[in-house]
Amino acid sequence: HMECRDRYFMIAVDFSFTGEEPRFEAVGTGVYLITEQYAAQCGYSVSVLPLQDQVVLRASYFSCHTDNTDDEVFTFKFNLIANHEGKEVTYAMNKTCSPSLPWSPREVTCEENYMEVSVRSDVACPTGTKKDDWDAAVQTSYTSATTDWQVMFQRVEQELMPMNLSEAQKQGYEFDLTDGRLVFRTPYGQPDCFSTEVNGVPVEVVHATLFSRQSWVVLMVDLVAACSLEGLYDDDGYMMWETPEVLHPLVSGLHDTQVHIGVDGELVEQPVAEERGYTVEKHNATVQISIPYNAEGGYRKSFVDDDLYEYYVFHLYLEQISVDEDHVDTRLRFHRTLSTPLLPRPVFTENAIHEEHVFTIYLGDVPDDVELAAVNLNGHKCTIPFTNTSSHTITKVAHPNNTHGYTLRVPFVDPVVIQQFSKEDAAMQQKLDINYTLTVLPENEPFYHLASVMALTDVPPVFDAVCSESGISFKLDHRPFDYLWYISIDTELLTSELAAQHGYIMSNDSQSLLLDVPLYTHGYEYKDITLKGFLGTFEILVRDHETSEVQSSTVKTCPFSTTEMICSTDGRMTVVADLSRAVPSGGIPARTNLIDKYCGPKEADDSRALFSFPLNSCGSIVKLNKGSVTYENE
Repeated sequence: HMECRDRYFMIAVDFSFTGEEPRFEAVGTGVYLITEQYAAQCGYSVSVLPLQDQVVLRASYFSCHTDNTDDEVFTFKFNLIANHEGKEVTYAMNKTCSPSLPWSPREVTCEENYMEVSVRSDVACPTGTKKDDWDAAVQTSYTSATTDWQVMFQRVEQELMPMNLSEAQKQGYEFDLTDGRLVFRTPYGQPDCFSTEVNGVPVEVVHATLFSRQSWVVLMVDLVAACSLEGLYDDDGYMMWETPEVLHPLVSGLHDTQVHIGVDGELVEQPVAEERGYTVEKHNATVQISIPYNAEGGYRKSFVDDDLYEYYVFHLYLEQISVDEDHVDTRLRFHRTLSTPLLPRPVFTENAIHEEHVFTIYLGDVPDDVELAAVNLNGHKCTIPFTNTSSHTITKVAHPNNTHGYTLRVPFVDPVVIQQFSKEDAAMQQKLDINYTLTVLPENEPFYHLASVMALTDVPPVFDAVCSESGISFKLDHRPFDYLWYISIDTELLTSELAAQHGYIMSNDSQSLLLDVPLYTHGYEYKDITLKGFLGTFEILVRDHETSEVQSSTVKTCPFSTTEMICSTDGRMTVVADLSRAVPSGGIPARTNLIDKYCGPKEADDSRALFSFPLNSCGSIVKLNKGSVTYENE
């Protein structure tokens, strides 16, 4: 992507295209590889931006190999050298740009790697210059000036000897005289630069005086570039950057300063800046810039250092326009990358235990560039996504604030859940230790988040029940905490005495309880009785040892074949009688009756008859005994 901006030309290349970090060459009268040192001297800035997955080249309009026509039309030619599958491929790129804004009399650019100042060649002598500095420069230049242009660097209370421009270029400085401007550029940290503090803000300054002597006339041009450097700190969710309103005493006459802010090398309108939360304030002749961490135009990245952290990056672009007392404009532009320190970015878990005996754990506040890779449940590693055969599930939950979460559901009965009895709580304890493995993308750097959940449940004993031809068999495996409950048939406690009384067959040892309940014994309920068969149901109740309240029950219904039977239920007598031996040959069971001749069978076949009638009807004979009442019919 190539674009002409106000004061520079930009090329942005995606890493997905180049494969590796690309290289650039400037094309002019020859081809020049843009190294780090060459870029700073010649007006290029190459930035690797991993958060945008890009490498960006910015070229000053006055960069070394740019074709300049009248300071209005600039033609750039570059080669991009990319690596494709181990082979280098060169792409030629060229673009012609015209600045969208007219040049100010004095312009200073504070790039990431160099300072550049350009002045209109017809600007009058600045009245803000300190007289002592100017006199010293005049005296030195007058005594040593030649017809060739020379440069003298000035430092505080230090007099430096002049040098010709070719010598200055060898030392890393660059001078250029265009049709209407004089340009001076220097990398940061040059021997002739000096650092100072202005209003407590570190500033790097270079003060160069160009001069040439023509007969009795000495031509002098004073060039000063000053750029604030550090001045960055974060405060309560804001990145902050400071720069002095006046960077150097030589330009101390500046006033009426206007400040505009932007991002990624592009200024934004004031309403847009305010909407995004960017603020510009002036305090004691210092300009303070405040940018919220999560402001639009910035970039966020997760980072692992044992735990999860995050940092924010903002590519600040700042313009200061000042007017001095001679009504000469100075336009100062900064390119600065602001970044926060590593900030803790913890994820969290919330636990919920549902009535259906399921652990539900929510892992939340997971950033967009972090993904869940695996979950370890009590030592059992489960990769994401879970297999369809597992009873535990995990669901991703998206949120509009650039975060997401995961909901993990694990039933208590899942084999990974540890089940143990808690004597202290007199209840079953379900425990689940969780180790989430999360990875930061695209590096796939892992980090881990631990959580533990526990639940207590009352779990009454449950019998296994099996049908047989003659009845129903119940089995209960003993557990250490089964003393919390007792077992009853209806309201009566199940004991060996009760079993003997009702005809049950019971055996009870340290391992298990076995109870065989023969058909027609006490406690059965019969339904759907026909000559072919019927259903017999038997229920065992589990009651709380202290309150006697029913906690659970085991109900078993089995089909039985109908043979000769007698039973009474709910005040009715039901009889199935085989009449083949009692009825004379040729008799018809359907035409039989009870003592009351109007009470015939409900159902009959060739040899059997089924009667069902209230106990006190059909001529039944009632006999009162000492401990019982007997009803008879025939």
